[in-house]
Amino acid sequence: MELVTCELPAFSVIGIEGRAEPGHNPAPALWEAANARYGEVEALALRDGTGMPVGIWGAMSDLSRQFLPWTDGFSRGLYLAGVQAPADVEPPEGWTKWTLPAFACLRVKVEGDYAAAFQAGLDELDRRGLCLAGAVQDCRRPAEGGQLYLFFPFKRL
Repeated sequence: MELVTCELPAFSVIGIEGRAEPGHNPAPALWEAANARYGEVEALALRDGTGMPVGIWGAMSDLSRQFLPWTDGFSRGLYLAGVQAPADVEPPEGWTKWTLPAFACLRVKVEGDYAAAFQAGLDELDRRGLCLAGAVQDCRRPAEGGQLYLFFPFKRL
């Protein structure tokens, strides 16, 4: 499994927001809604040099909107299914924009099982003497064939 430390600058995501609770994962319905309405934000997507969207994000935050880790065993928090966009872009009606702070993170390449990659990221933070300092973010990279990565913000223990 590929695990890399990196620095992510602050970035913005425009998407459809929902609230996760124990026993209720809103992500599939949010992605269905965001994908069905993607034409409304497609022109706002931040793009790389080849014209591909930079990232399709499953952005996450705690309920206080401080981008802290989800609570209740990573089952309670806010989820934003969307596309990375320039910071100065305003979202269309019915869409929400989050600007996530810059953070140092452990990037985990998801190869197969999402839950296994998530646990591997937590285990690697522990092995390195780091603790989770923010909500885990997930991102698909269209330029890499839709490869999914998890980003674990960290700080030293």
